[in-house]
Amino acid sequence: MKRVTVCQMAMILFFCLNLAVPPGLMAQGAKEGAPAFRPEEIDQLVAPIALYPDSLLAQVFVASTYPLEIVQAGRFVQQNKELKGEKLMAAAKDKDWEPSVKAMLEFPDVLTMMNEKLEWTEKLGNAFLAQQKDVMASVQRLRKKAQEAGNLKTTKEQVVKVEQQTQVIIIESASPQVVYVPVYNPTVVYGVWVYPAYPPYPVYPPGYVAGVAAFSFAAGVAVGAAWSGHGGWGCGWGHNEINVNVNKTNNFTKNNYNNSQKYQVNPNNKNQNWQHNPEHRRGTQYPNQATNQKYGQQRSGAGARPSTSEARGYGGGRGDRSGGGPQTSDLSRGGGERSGGRPETSDRSGGGGRENAMSGAGKGGSERASSFQGKESRSSASRSSGGSGRSSGRSGGRSR
Repeated sequence: MKRVTVCQMAMILFFCLNLAVPPGLMAQGAKEGAPAFRPEEIDQLVAPIALYPDSLLAQVFVASTYPLEIVQAGRFVQQNKELKGEKLMAAAKDKDWEPSVKAMLEFPDVLTMMNEKLEWTEKLGNAFLAQQKDVMASVQRLRKKAQEAGNLKTTKEQVVKVEQQTQVIIIESASPQVVYVPVYNPTVVYGVWVYPAYPPYPVYPPGYVAGVAAFSFAAGVAVGAAWSGHGGWGCGWGHNEINVNVNKTNNFTKNNYNNSQKYQVNPNNKNQNWQHNPEHRRGTQYPNQATNQKYGQQRSGAGARPSTSEARGYGGGRGDRSGGGPQTSDLSRGGGERSGGRPETSDRSGGGGRENAMSGAGKGGSERASSFQGKESRSSASRSSGGSGRSSGRSGGRSR
């Protein structure tokens, strides 16, 4: 029998260890252009919102790509609880948030959910930026599962349609004047979940009580007024794109911004697809090098911008906890939201006991936004947006 040398043993051990590298690290080391998120990871992220009406779903996808502005808008809602609808919009007229984020003020419960579950929001936005078509394909997979389980059907609140040729499932509000946001338990509504290692994120709107019903609706939201932004974004299932309703968007920005001209889109092009605006990313790192290059950002060096995790107070200048790689995780392994939605605490900057973005309703918005403001001001030298971003951060929670 041929003897194995020490060098050969070392090589065997090296290859065995490489085979045991966790999937997340493998993804970081994969060749440029390889998918950052597997289908099961995307389904895990999309499950809490896949059954939203198409127009609201599209808006959530777009807004999730601007997580730091979600923090600012969430804090604004928390500090202006007495204001609703048009009055809330009027109070925020000087806020320079991206239109999809500002339009989320119409759905304060959904906005609060996105703010409190900021880690999920950031991951959802990262997946959408890196693999938009895969994310929208996931919506259709999940809708089909919910329909087969008997939990997705036309009601007095919504209309469910199935296109005959493509079998695409469309969800629309039953009334153009009122939107009912579905409330459901993702672990129940889709029937048997086929990815035990990747259970759906436990993301629910405020006040949700598990076990009451597999599928229900929150109170209706009026969206028919001139100040409403609902309907400015829609799902183009034919090419898995986000469509922009030009007239709706221009009307919304005209009525809800002091600097509305900045957000007006070409009225002569009625069939526009949404394009991500890096300016409103507010320095949040992109999920991988390809996405960074696509939107003109740099991952390292003197001009590098902080990640959302750093801006929330994790980093002390060290950047994102995973070095900027994909953050989607196996929820069955514990830690933070992965263990039933309990907040994890982190004191990475030496500041003592700062809570992470998964903190609960009572504390989350204000503390996270305050932490964000401090980091934002310290990274101002690298901001292409100059003083406007800092001004927005400082005024985001001012009561009116």
